[in-house]
Amino acid sequence: MTAETPDLLAASVRSALEKVIDPEIRKPITELDMVRSVDADDAGNVTIAIALTIVGCPAATAIENDVRQTAEAVSGVASVAVDVGVMTPAERTALVERLRGAKRAMPFTPDSMTRVITITSGKGGVGKSTVTANLAVALAKRGLAVGLVDADVHGFSIPGLLGLVPGAVDADGEPLIVSPTRVGEMILPPVAHGVKVISIGMFVDDTQTAVAWRGPMLHRTLGQFLTDVYFGDLDVLLLDLPPGTGDIAISVGQLLPHAEVVVVTTPQPAAADVAERSGRVARQTGQTVVGVIENMSGMVQPDGTVLDLFGAGGGEDVARRLSEGQDSPVPLLASVPLSIALRDGGDTGHPIVLSDPRDPSSIAIEQAADSLQRRGRGLSGRKLDLSPR
Repeated sequence: MTAETPDLLAASVRSALEKVIDPEIRKPITELDMVRSVDADDAGNVTIAIALTIVGCPAATAIENDVRQTAEAVSGVASVAVDVGVMTPAERTALVERLRGAKRAMPFTPDSMTRVITITSGKGGVGKSTVTANLAVALAKRGLAVGLVDADVHGFSIPGLLGLVPGAVDADGEPLIVSPTRVGEMILPPVAHGVKVISIGMFVDDTQTAVAWRGPMLHRTLGQFLTDVYFGDLDVLLLDLPPGTGDIAISVGQLLPHAEVVVVTTPQPAAADVAERSGRVARQTGQTVVGVIENMSGMVQPDGTVLDLFGAGGGEDVARRLSEGQDSPVPLLASVPLSIALRDGGDTGHPIVLSDPRDPSSIAIEQAADSLQRRGRGLSGRKLDLSPR
């Protein structure tokens, strides 16, 4: 062997480590300066020193295993030792500034390439959060980078709907990261089914905790979710709003006046009347209503007939009435039928668009995702490209 062989082997290993992705930040660990050193000897023994973002990093085991397996796969490597350390405060500060910039600022401005869509309803109990969670996963299935903010602070349910609960494991049986990680003033959101998720439910000790906050606290929390949480480069950011036209709806209008709005309703006239109000309030703040989703529409019976438990036509009625107040018509994006499988998926944290793609409710939600993806929005005279990256 030549004297340079260990150096070449170390360089090959470092190059291979570019494929190791931090599961929270979703960037290569080499790009994040998490690889401090790679050394090799003449016998092919390799020692790698890595620096995790914080003490007790929830992704520590996953990163260490990925580093070890990646290095062991490099030709010429006989053994791998991984020394795990932690970034210094200065290194963490540099990382945060590189990812987010030196100043805390709203990343989702009108000039941002991220499309912001709020999901709202006039009243509770219409399945808005279930639709939102499945819609987010359906968009992520298409290869889009998707973020989801659970803005329903008082009635948070998104973590459970996506399976981000203590003790959850992934498809390989490995523990899921279900709580945000704080790196300095930056918050790294957990990822579920390809969607980056943040919710106040991730910050309470018990999911039965009642969050009794009023307007100023709600506004501050929403602002922190939008500025302090590192979502990275998103194609789409969804916000699951609380029902009605209260403080959060007003705050969203102030913070994200360019956001697009999807209204969720059920078929009966009483729900449709209230749903229309939520769309009109959003429009008063400058937002544009881009569609209506009717949930809990008819249930298909074994003989093929449809049972309209909650009536019919409410979604079309809301879309028609909201179309009267703006230049572009408001389409009915989908009618999602009543489905036991859809409800089961919400209870178990397995979105139906993944667990049962042939279920009629899954097909309807996919239809809504297709419609939103095709729509695009104006951006500095151009159309936003939502094609998979």
